[in-house]
Amino acid sequence: MKYNLNKEIEELFFERFKDFNPIQKIAIPEILNGNNTLIIAPTGSGKTEAAILPVFSKILELKEKGIENQLLGIYITPLRALNRDILDRIKWWCDNLGISVSVRHGDTEEKERVRLSRKPVEFLITTPETFQILFLGKRLREQLKTVKYVIIDELHELLNEKRGIQLSLGLERLVNYAGEFQRIALSATIGDLDEASKFIFGYRNYKIAYWYAEKKYHIEVYYPKISEEDLELARKYNWNPKIAWSLRKIKEILDKHRSVIIFVNTREMAELLSSRFKVWLPEYKIEIHHSSLSREVRERNERLFKEGKIKAIIATSSLELGIDIGYVDAVIQYNSPRQVTRLIQRIGRAGHKLHEVSIGYIITIDVDDYAESLAIKKFV
Repeated sequence: MKYNLNKEIEELFFERFKDFNPIQKIAIPEILNGNNTLIIAPTGSGKTEAAILPVFSKILELKEKGIENQLLGIYITPLRALNRDILDRIKWWCDNLGISVSVRHGDTEEKERVRLSRKPVEFLITTPETFQILFLGKRLREQLKTVKYVIIDELHELLNEKRGIQLSLGLERLVNYAGEFQRIALSATIGDLDEASKFIFGYRNYKIAYWYAEKKYHIEVYYPKISEEDLELARKYNWNPKIAWSLRKIKEILDKHRSVIIFVNTREMAELLSSRFKVWLPEYKIEIHHSSLSREVRERNERLFKEGKIKAIIATSSLELGIDIGYVDAVIQYNSPRQVTRLIQRIGRAGHKLHEVSIGYIITIDVDDYAESLAIKKFV
């Protein structure tokens, strides 16, 4: 099936994939037709390619007309950790298509920032926060005048948040410099599609590219059943017996799987859970990941996990959105995830492909969390 994509893009696509999948078949024609488009599909369904390939096709058309060495497209993604994975995927396409690309976020070194301000790339990957900074520098503001396409990834992460409101305002500011540009947004989990669309597209016309296959999940919810072993562990380290039980239950799950992400709701809990494991089992291969850690520590722990040198990684939402850390067997959610969409996003990291079953465990230590988690599970 042909989509009027650039011929070179189609040839590269069929070198990597057998065919376009359902969401790509829906979204690519809409974007090629110039429509503002909201793409909704499950995790691992190829939404990124559905968005970037028609945009790259349009950029190549502009380059053929002599419009090059200008900032033409911006890809906005909520988390710094995700940028490295997205950059690797996008860079492969850009390198093969002759489109210059780079990433700009809080961890970007000063010399790279200076380089980007002096010589624009044709496709820029950034975060909502750094997107605001682009308006501050004189050279950067000048680059914004040529933007034709903006892609917003993981839209659900930005809805009902201050940075989402800032991004929405930033997009309107961009109109003042670049004129109207094509907007494309991606998400796996959004309840009210029309409200989400208005948030990112405003008064403009838009299309919704929606596709959902049935994704299979296997989720177990646990509540403490205190044993003598838990009481002994609690006495040894002066812990609450429920805490001792939860640590022992986590280890029991980890021992059944090869690689596990343990999600917690706060950085403080990530540090606390990690420190307790190190006190109890100092040789156990488990590390930590959250946005307050330095870039070097985050990247090291990502690499160790991907290479299979650590058993598990304790994380906040910093690992929620698909950063490439290799295959994940199962996900543990420590305490209630509070939201159905959050649980789907997190447990979806295990068995990441559509045909695989995503295995998840929710560890609770109080009755309210247990009841809430059972209710959330029913809606997955």
